[in-house]
Amino acid sequence: ILQFVLLEGRQSRRLILLIVFIALLLDNMLLTVVVPIIPSYLYTVDDEAAAAVRNHSISSNSPSGTFQTIVSLYDNSTRLTNLSPQVGTPTVTPALTPTPTPTPNTSNCRKADDQLLNENVKVGLLFASKATVQLITNPFIGPLTNRIGYQIPMFAGFCIMFLSTIMFAFSSSYALLFVARSLQGVGSSCSSVAGMGMLASVYTDDEERGNAIGIALGGLAMGVLVGPPFGSVMYEFVGKAAPFLILAVLAVLDGALQLFVLQPSKVEPESQKGTSLITLMKDPYILIAAGSICFANMAIAMLEPALPIWMMETMCARKWQLGVAFLPASISYLIGTNIFAVLANKMGRYEGNESLSPPLISLCSVPFAKDIYGLILPNFGVGFAIGMVDSSMMPIMGYLVDLRHVSVYGSVYAIADVAFCMGFAFGPSAGGAIARSIGFPWLMTIIGVVDILFAPLCFFLRNPPANEEKMSSSVLTFKKHLKTYLSKLAFN
Repeated sequence: ILQFVLLEGRQSRRLILLIVFIALLLDNMLLTVVVPIIPSYLYTVDDEAAAAVRNHSISSNSPSGTFQTIVSLYDNSTRLTNLSPQVGTPTVTPALTPTPTPTPNTSNCRKADDQLLNENVKVGLLFASKATVQLITNPFIGPLTNRIGYQIPMFAGFCIMFLSTIMFAFSSSYALLFVARSLQGVGSSCSSVAGMGMLASVYTDDEERGNAIGIALGGLAMGVLVGPPFGSVMYEFVGKAAPFLILAVLAVLDGALQLFVLQPSKVEPESQKGTSLITLMKDPYILIAAGSICFANMAIAMLEPALPIWMMETMCARKWQLGVAFLPASISYLIGTNIFAVLANKMGRYEGNESLSPPLISLCSVPFAKDIYGLILPNFGVGFAIGMVDSSMMPIMGYLVDLRHVSVYGSVYAIADVAFCMGFAFGPSAGGAIARSIGFPWLMTIIGVVDILFAPLCFFLRNPPANEEKMSSSVLTFKKHLKTYLSKLAFN
C-alpha cells in the first residue's frame, strides 16, 4: 500500500506543485528574514567595536604619576587640606563630586554619522552577494537539468540551503555572514531553476501552466511576506539565531518530502535536446521578458538595504519595525501574483508589464513618509506591481520556448532566474552606494524612472511571432498526420 501511495504521489502534479511551493517559500523566507536583522546587527557589532577601541585609547593615554589616589572605605569624595598661613589652622576645601560615567545611549535613534552611512555599503554588498553567486551559478544549472533531470538539483538545493541557514544562525562576523549569504545563492539557483522547469514540464497546457506557476509564486510571495516581520520580531524578543533555527527545522521537513516523493537518486534526462542557452539569450522577446523581471525586482532589491537604515536615521525605528515596514509590499505581492495569474488568461499577460509604471509613483513617495504608517501605501503599490510582473513573465518564458524553440525548459528558466538575480545583485550594491552618495530620496527617484522608461518595450510581447523553422516543422507534422488519417479513411 505504501509503495502504491508513493507511486501515485510521484505521478501527482499537485504534489510536485506543493514541493515547489514549499521550496520557494523557505528560500524566500531565508532571503528576506535577514533584511531587518543584518543592518541592526552589523551596526551594533561595529558600534561595540568602536566603543572598545575608544575605551582602550583613553586608558592607554591616561597619565601615570607617582602619586595614587587613596580611597576611603567610608567616604569616596576627595578632600584637599592645607595649612592657613594666617591662623595656622587647617582649611578644608569643598568635596569634589565624582564625575558620573556616561551611560550608553539606549535610544532607538541612530545619529547620521559616517558609521551609519557606511552601513549602506556593507549591507548592500552582503545582500547582493547571494544574487551575484546565483547569477554565476544559473548558466550551469539550466543545462545540467536537461542532462540529469530536475530531481537531483532540487534536492541539492535543499541541502545547500540548510547549511546556509545554520551558518546564519551561528555566524557573528561580517565575513561569515557574507559566506552564508553567498552559499544561499547556490542553493537558490538549484531550487528555483529546477522547480520552475519541473512545473513547466508537467503542466504542458499554457493556461494550466500559468495557474500553476502563479500558485508557486504564491509560495515565493508568502516567503517574502512572512520573512521580514518574522525575523524582526524574533530578533528583538528571542535573539538572532532563533529565526534561522526555525527555518532549518522547516527545511529538514521539506527535504524529507523531496526524498520520498521525487527520489533524487534517479537520473532522468530530457527526452529531447533543448535549445542552447546562447540561442535563447539571442531571442529579443526572451530578453524583453527577462528585462521586465530584472527591473521590476530591482525596485524592491534597492529598498531592502536602504530602507531600514533610512528608518533608523529619520524615524528612530525599533528593531521589529524594520521588518514590519515591508509587510504591505509582501501582502500586495501575494495578492498580485494570485489575482493576475487568473486574469492573465483573459486580458493577456503582456499587460501585466504595464504595472512597471505604478512603481514610479510609489517609489518616489516613499521618502515623504514621516513614520512607519506613511510607508503603507507606497510599499503596497510596489509589491502589487512586482507581483503582476512576476506572475505574467514566468509563464511567458515557457510560452516563448514552446512557440519559438524546443520545449525544454531548464535553460529558459535559468535565464529568468538570471534576470531576477541581476536585479537583486545590482540593486542592493548600487542602491547602498547611491543612498550614501546622493541620499535615499534620489535613489527611489532613479529606479522609478528606469522602470517607467522600460515599460513600453513590453508591448512587443503582445503577439510574439513563432519561429519559422518550428512553424514549418509543425506544418509538416500536421500534413503527415492528415495524410495518415485520410489513408485510413480511404481504406475503411
